[in-house]
Amino acid sequence: MSRRFARLLLALCAAMSSTLAAAQDQLVDPNTVRPSREAGRTANGLAMTPPMGWNSWNKHGCKVTEQVIRDTADAIVANGMKAAGYGYVVIDDCWHGDRDKDGFITADATKFPSGIKALADYVHAKGLKFGIYSDAGRKTCGGRPGSQGHEYQDALTYARWGVDYLKYDWCSTGVRNAEEAYALMSDAIRATGRPMLLSICEWGNNRPWEWGAKIGNMWRTTGDIRDAWAGPVTYSLGMMDIVDKNEPLYPFAGPGHWNDPDMLEVGNGGMTDTEYRAHFSLWAMMAAPLIAGNDVAKMDGATRAILLNKDVIAVDQDTLGMQGRRVRDDGDHEVWARPLADGSRAVLLLNRGTTPAEIAVSWPEIGYTMAMASDVRDLWSGTTRRLREGRFSAMVPPHGVVMVKVTPN
Repeated sequence: MSRRFARLLLALCAAMSSTLAAAQDQLVDPNTVRPSREAGRTANGLAMTPPMGWNSWNKHGCKVTEQVIRDTADAIVANGMKAAGYGYVVIDDCWHGDRDKDGFITADATKFPSGIKALADYVHAKGLKFGIYSDAGRKTCGGRPGSQGHEYQDALTYARWGVDYLKYDWCSTGVRNAEEAYALMSDAIRATGRPMLLSICEWGNNRPWEWGAKIGNMWRTTGDIRDAWAGPVTYSLGMMDIVDKNEPLYPFAGPGHWNDPDMLEVGNGGMTDTEYRAHFSLWAMMAAPLIAGNDVAKMDGATRAILLNKDVIAVDQDTLGMQGRRVRDDGDHEVWARPLADGSRAVLLLNRGTTPAEIAVSWPEIGYTMAMASDVRDLWSGTTRRLREGRFSAMVPPHGVVMVKVTPN
């Protein structure tokens, strides 16, 4: 890029930022701003299966540093996560420094002394992709500079740094129209020429599943997850509370556009291993992004066994892209099913209660005939049974699941 062109581009960005900042401070009629309905708008072609990776927030919060990211990238390669499909390493909030005199964002020089470009290069050298965080408001949720009024500048900066994934939050947005705000950043990213996955993180307040498919690649459907089986606290939700909000949205998920029930809490210590297996299984059934949020550099064997279960991951990554759903709800006992690309079904028996329970599923509930002989593979034990009857049952532990793949024989 020539210096003359760079100066012209900088002047254009500054002018656009000033105009956008003024416009975004005005009340917008949500019924008149529908970028998703523009005839020429198309999906960006990314995330044809749910994204997999790691995000810094659940474990490190605002204490994230350059060294944490480097250590995490090293661990993802060494412990088998990369081979299992975890491809993105994402810095969440609090990496930001100030904006420079021209309005371009900089990194916190104390936490990230080598700069973001060098860190992205390090992650890329490991064969991984690099993600970053910003916000559609004036400030991020952690009080750092947001992208409102600087969308094109920030997108250009991220492209220069080598960013592959942007998580875009919704704090300090005032009266902004969400669809407009996310479409604007989506357009700014496309203008850079660099493909970037866009994660819409506005907590489901503005029904992003109705307009996000041609704007981003995934959208949060609820408030933040809490490392607990159930029970909302202030703005966060227990794992099962999120499941109940995300499950009914199954018609809106598909290749390139996914319902996002938030990041995984597996390994963070607030639930039992049985509950974490249920957590991971439910996310796979819901075709959710699998974004780990634990300390992967120090995780124990039980956590590693959950996050690296190749059979459960294969259900999540199934190319048909249909989100699973409840097919029977008997209070504490539920049956879930998810059609897979090879004609088989992933089936989940869920026990929300506090005592063990036998739960059964019959083949008509999952779209098969009673006479169909099938192979049933338990995705956690790894065992396979051939059944000639159209029914399967299992004893399910409290707060646990049995997850199987049913394949017509």
